Amino acid sequence: MDESIFKAYDIRGLYPDALNEDVARQVGRAYVHYLDLSGSRVVVGRDMRLSGEVLEEAFVEGVTEAGADVLDIGLVSTDALYFAVGHLGEPGGAMITASHNPKDYNGLKLCREDAIALSGEEGIYQIRDLISSGKLSEADGSDSGSVEEGDITVDYAEHCLSFIDAEGLRPLRIVVDAGNGMAGKMLPPIFERLPFDYVPMYFELDGSFPNHPPNPIEPENMEELQEKVVTEGADFGVAFDGDADRCFIVDEKGITISGDLLATLVAKNVLEKEPGAAICYSAVCSKAFPELVRREGGRPIRTKAGHSIIKPQMRKNDAAFGGEHSGHFYFRDNYFADSGIIAMLTVAELVGRQEHPLSELLAPIDPYVRSGEINSEVEDQETALEKVEEQYSKRDSPGIDYLDGLTVDFGDWWFNLRPSNTEPLLRLNVEAKDRETMEKEREELLDLIRD
Repeated sequence: MDESIFKAYDIRGLYPDALNEDVARQVGRAYVHYLDLSGSRVVVGRDMRLSGEVLEEAFVEGVTEAGADVLDIGLVSTDALYFAVGHLGEPGGAMITASHNPKDYNGLKLCREDAIALSGEEGIYQIRDLISSGKLSEADGSDSGSVEEGDITVDYAEHCLSFIDAEGLRPLRIVVDAGNGMAGKMLPPIFERLPFDYVPMYFELDGSFPNHPPNPIEPENMEELQEKVVTEGADFGVAFDGDADRCFIVDEKGITISGDLLATLVAKNVLEKEPGAAICYSAVCSKAFPELVRREGGRPIRTKAGHSIIKPQMRKNDAAFGGEHSGHFYFRDNYFADSGIIAMLTVAELVGRQEHPLSELLAPIDPYVRSGEINSEVEDQETALEKVEEQYSKRDSPGIDYLDGLTVDFGDWWFNLRPSNTEPLLRLNVEAKDRETMEKEREELLDLIRD
């Protein structure tokens, strides 16, 4: 077994080289053993990837061999799987997906009760070690579990719609790029209940991704959507990743809104409905995020990136919403799970309540210029970080913290430099009050990092 597939947030690898039916079956058995689920029921779903059905069958086989029952909800988005676990009060669930990865990948996202996701230190590595130990018997439970099929599509649509008030919204025209992913199935039952006209792009479920990879964070995968929004005269456009738990939005001019600014818009919507709420945000997000939260009377809480960090912080502070620059948006009333579809709906509600376009809604809350995330391949990440810190600590009165990598703030501009968890990369984000400063400081930093 290739142990590298057991990652910080999920299990993921190439099919069938690293992740195959035998591994999926063993993961199913180990999952039941780790959470002591024998005699309980596990919710299982999958996305449209070509290897999804066989991997789901193998995982279900492992779960039932270990003595747990399965509720198979079939083809769903990841946020719908989390919803099913929380809504039905089940003690665990599994989603067969590789999210935004290319077509040859697949994986498993695992959770426990209340849709609490398993992470590397909290479940995934323990499952890996259980499998590697060879101590799991062929049947951990006294009896094999049963399998029942279910459909949560309607309940999930009603749940998503509960986050907005559609009464009185002006008609909007929205271009939606499902990328041949799960948004193509989950969105139609939602849109049919809204006063919006939507223009579908690639709603056919197809795990070969014939039109473009299911990764909207890459600019080239957004180009067709950007053009379509302009030619259709749409109010905005939205693109989803493969399992539809993330979304990226394009304004009426065809300009992509960064993940942290989109999170800022969602936070504005949330605070209008729940004044004074706590709102979590990752350390890489724009300063515009906490500044808006304070202006709107909320309580911003800065955290390290990653769902295994943000979700516990949200639970601890009863935060109504949490946002990351990477396009993950977490909602307390969605069992603290992320949902690209709910995020899209909250933005649509904001735009539908006013006559002004999305770009004008965003302009007054975003006075900054950002570099976007820039990756540099660096073998010795720690030495490179130390070199950068030494150089910039010599300047006048920098604010330095280490919450998530290295953040250095000079007031009129700041940067964050942090290592990748999985690759020999350093990720740089620079933000300033004007483009000239941002570009100048960005180039100096990249020269130093890549020297």
